[in-house]
Amino acid sequence: MSPRCYFVVIRKPGRAWDASRSMREQEGWDAHAAFMDALADEGFIVLGGPLGIDDRALHLVDAGSEREIEARFAEDPWSADMLEIASIEPWTILLEAPAKS
Repeated sequence: MSPRCYFVVIRKPGRAWDASRSMREQEGWDAHAAFMDALADEGFIVLGGPLGIDDRALHLVDAGSEREIEARFAEDPWSADMLEIASIEPWTILLEAPAKS
């Protein structure tokens, strides 16, 4: 099996994030969730979700470049003020457990 290459994207709260509210209680949650679901449906986001206690998110992304990732996440309704990209790192998967039946 040849290695699979992805990117790991960490997003963190932006200036409009209300730390007193949970992720799903933030303003504009429904539009953000629909956007993220669409990225997952098309296979751009392979895996994703909150990292820690709702203060960051980790996404495993299948993309050709960092620039593509930045452009796609810029379309997120939360990108302007709610979330920002903290880091983008290439990740080559060398180990993978067999699927459980």
